[in-house]
Amino acid sequence: MSKVSRSGFAEEVKGACPIQFDNHPERDSCTERRLRRKLDLRLVPMILLAMMSSMDRIAITFARLKGLQSDLHLTDVQYDTVIAVVYASYCPALVPSNMFVHHTTRPSIYIGCCVVIWGIISTLTGLTKDYDSIITCRVLLGLAEAAFYPGCSYLLSSWYTHKELGLRTTLMFTGGLMAHAFGSLCAAAVLGTMEGILHIAAWRWLFFIEGIFTVAVGILTMWLLPDYPHNTRWLSVEERNLAQLRLAKDVGEADIDSENASIFEGLRMAITDMKAYLFMFLAFSLSLSTSFTNFFPTLTATLGYSTTATLLMAAPPWVLPAIVGVVNAWHSDRTGERFFHSVIYCWISIIGLVISLSTMATAARYFAQYLMALSLSGMCSHWTGGTRNRLPFVLGGILLIAWVADAIPRPPGKRSVAIALTMGFGNAGTLVGSYIWKESWSPQYHPSFLICLCSLLATVVFAFIIRAMQRQENKHVEHLKIDGLDKDERQRIEKAAEMEGVTIDDALRRRKQLLNSY
Repeated sequence: MSKVSRSGFAEEVKGACPIQFDNHPERDSCTERRLRRKLDLRLVPMILLAMMSSMDRIAITFARLKGLQSDLHLTDVQYDTVIAVVYASYCPALVPSNMFVHHTTRPSIYIGCCVVIWGIISTLTGLTKDYDSIITCRVLLGLAEAAFYPGCSYLLSSWYTHKELGLRTTLMFTGGLMAHAFGSLCAAAVLGTMEGILHIAAWRWLFFIEGIFTVAVGILTMWLLPDYPHNTRWLSVEERNLAQLRLAKDVGEADIDSENASIFEGLRMAITDMKAYLFMFLAFSLSLSTSFTNFFPTLTATLGYSTTATLLMAAPPWVLPAIVGVVNAWHSDRTGERFFHSVIYCWISIIGLVISLSTMATAARYFAQYLMALSLSGMCSHWTGGTRNRLPFVLGGILLIAWVADAIPRPPGKRSVAIALTMGFGNAGTLVGSYIWKESWSPQYHPSFLICLCSLLATVVFAFIIRAMQRQENKHVEHLKIDGLDKDERQRIEKAAEMEGVTIDDALRRRKQLLNSY
């Protein structure tokens, strides 16, 4: 059989040094490492944005400890509503936002503008005077932040292979985890030293400082974030084509949509895939099980220390899952395994929840907080922002979004919607979780911990079902034949064959060898 023509692909790189196309393994590897280093440097603003997204959200929790609720004359129910209402706008906006990210040519500009807007809204929160004004700010904050986590997660999946994606996704979400630590330290400094400066309450200064910093990072983001492999301005033609070739070799299919796909095609494909629903329910149960993160300062306060001591004690438990999460994601990428790397930390968190249910001893209760936070090292990382003290579900699945991208890799339009749907349902779990930590249940919070425990067990069950489905799909892929491919799948394999300069039969054989990670 004759080879697929490479003329079109060769013309794209005409004039560029064809190192990666000469089939020389050492030079190919060197060129790819240089490209990967460039991309990794662009992760830094994503990490900063993840940190600022989480800090802007959890600031209201710290502000409550220094008089926000009393200054705005909020009842307990109104305060809970202020916390939860972010998700009323955030969750519905995730899918439309990610559909736009997929179809726009410059996602860096779109995401950067949204960051600037949410920074301005966070700053204005410090000017609120009553329940209506702070509710308005929180609703608008949810809309603006909807672009970041799912958008950046989709961008990462458009650049990195499945053996690289878990670690990079984790590094981004680690920014959110570290925000809990740095947010506590920042809040302790601001709330402890700035009360009454310029006759302004310390909790208002907290919103001003964090919001202005977010605006500055957002402006830089427009120039620092990448766009897509085919049009990123700070890459050479050679590097852009290598980036596309890497993705084609990784899955055995080009990372493209069908020629006539509409903006709604990815949505249609995602909502007809059973795996998407399983990931959505998994994200919901996982987020509900980690809703304690929204009340971490409150739970720490039950240990009986002062406000400043409580804020300082709330920081260390977030450092451990950040470190463990990075190591866990690195090993998951190396082995190509997602399930066990995700659920093992769920079981560790279950031990922490059992301890919290069993005792009110200070040392044991504080140790249990470390164990519970470790659940964020596995699946917890959603992928995204939290209400009071966390990224909206994000921290519930450091590997979860990478797993979604691995399980639903093509076409990219479907992948972008699947990621957004998973995050949306995860944040819905956070919304429900905002109401399970009732003041009347304090300080033991037995019903709250019990709900988290049951939800975490359900998370493990959903993860097992997804793993079983992927095993069956991999068996199906091993028996694929050219005549059995649908039009769009055949088109993606043909494009991959064209990029690699091999026959369609060779490309199909390679596709059979590249099974999904689970």
